[in-house]
Amino acid sequence: MKKNWKVFLVLSCIVSTSWSQYVIKTVEDLQNLQKVPQEKVYVNHTGPTLFAGEYVYYGFQCFNAQNSRPSSVSKVGYIALVNESKKYVLEQKIKLNKGLGQGDFFVATDMPSGNYKLLGYTQWMKNNGLAQVYKDNVVIINPYFADQSALLPDDSQAVIATPLLAANTVESDSTTIGLALNTSSFGKRQKVSFSLKNYKGYLGNGTYTIKVKKKGNLGEISTMNAIDYAKSYMNVDKEINLSVGDSLFLPEQRGELLYGTVTESSTNTPLADTPVVVSLPGKEFVLKFATTDTNGNFYTYLRKDYKERLAVIQVEDSEMEVDIKMKAPRKLDVSQLKFEKFALNKDLAEAIKRRSVYNQIENQFFTLKPDSVLLGDPIDPFDGGIPEVFVLDDYTRFPTFQETLVEILNNAGYRNNAKGNDYIRIAQDFETFNEEFNSFPAIVLFDGVYITNHEAMKEYDARNIKSISLIRDQFQLANKEYQGIMAVETFDGDYYEQYNWKNGAVAPVVKPVPVKNYYVQTYNTDKFDRVPDYRTLLFWEPNIVLDGNGFDYEFHTSDIAGEYEIIVDGFTTYGKPISFSRSLTVK
Repeated sequence: MKKNWKVFLVLSCIVSTSWSQYVIKTVEDLQNLQKVPQEKVYVNHTGPTLFAGEYVYYGFQCFNAQNSRPSSVSKVGYIALVNESKKYVLEQKIKLNKGLGQGDFFVATDMPSGNYKLLGYTQWMKNNGLAQVYKDNVVIINPYFADQSALLPDDSQAVIATPLLAANTVESDSTTIGLALNTSSFGKRQKVSFSLKNYKGYLGNGTYTIKVKKKGNLGEISTMNAIDYAKSYMNVDKEINLSVGDSLFLPEQRGELLYGTVTESSTNTPLADTPVVVSLPGKEFVLKFATTDTNGNFYTYLRKDYKERLAVIQVEDSEMEVDIKMKAPRKLDVSQLKFEKFALNKDLAEAIKRRSVYNQIENQFFTLKPDSVLLGDPIDPFDGGIPEVFVLDDYTRFPTFQETLVEILNNAGYRNNAKGNDYIRIAQDFETFNEEFNSFPAIVLFDGVYITNHEAMKEYDARNIKSISLIRDQFQLANKEYQGIMAVETFDGDYYEQYNWKNGAVAPVVKPVPVKNYYVQTYNTDKFDRVPDYRTLLFWEPNIVLDGNGFDYEFHTSDIAGEYEIIVDGFTTYGKPISFSRSLTVK
């Protein structure tokens, strides 16, 4: 069976190779781009007042800006935190599934107190500038810093925090979505059961966030709920706002975009029409092929999960000396961001001290309450093919790689090449035999790293090799034909660390944040009888997809008494914003 692994470089419906420099060349190009809907993003988070030593959790919803339905354009979203100096202090990449994503980040103890902005966007949205991007207020209080000047009142425009100022609560149309809670008063460490109810059938179906958090006693700046968002972002651009000659942020419609440049080392000349191989190494490797454009740029998308945070990028010609550089999209221009000035009141000193102590205690017992990273879909490097696996310890050992192939593998070995370096050939499976493929080379990988020069591996020390796997199908990669795959796994699995060939380079890759199942505290056993519980966030579900009558949930209260609220926030399938809360008391 012949498998086609051709690489789609960009949106096939709108982008041609002439756009490889992110420049819109013609009116026709611009018109094609304008057919792709622009996007908008809503981020529901556990702010706005955050302390150093706390985690921030968020849910991410990406919408088609033309109809407010989940977007099908971008498969990757971004979260950023920007300080008052207009500098990025954090940026995270998240995978999107039908417009939905989630993540978290830790507020490090070296992050100074101050007013910040939380941004949410896709690369496609960056074409329309800051106005298209989700922006919300965040305040970070770091009591471990002596300098708190960023949160001290310095003018009459500051929002002065006062004790016992509750968080904003907006009542919405609760006849569509509601909460069923039997009582509003609970004891410490008591189980709370509640139900999310859909009263309007398909009209109430949608995606919602539920969080249960302690009402603010430190003062709160304004934060955006779904209703505020719907009003503020109703009139964002519905298509890209660019002109012919403008640079373009490519949409990540087919996965994470990786791109870079290839130049000839001695002359620094861009190499055009040059095949490029991108290997993400490891046992569960990912292999991508591309071809450079007239300016030496290459592009490819990562659709699969991957383990290693690096890529080995090579040109196919093993004798060519090149410089390869990975690139990243330029940052969004945030110079026009406006910050809401939040200032502390000296009467809050005791509350700040108490919350800091609670955080320190919670962090001390973090290992007892771990979140778990979802494994996601299994990574199949062979795309469904079943390899023949040869574990070399099951055979007599031979000193070199070439001898090992001769003595152990009947279906693979070196073939003389009168026109150049010898190459490895894998015999075809009889059921899929095709004479045309009989002399084609194999794809050879060592620990997931593509080997461009098979002959150079002949004398490789076979004592380092754990196993050799063979796939005997035919493959087409970047319009070149191959017969079979040979995947060599070493004992240490680190061939990429030894890689120093002149025709390639090793570069870091920024991975999306992992999707987690967040720890849910329960008290069904006596395991935690002697463990303190100072949570102020009691429950968090970032993206509940409601498609029916509703769901039942439960959580346990903590050791902190006071007023809490269950906040429901999100959008129906038809784009209607829903935001409301119910209060409860812990005594």
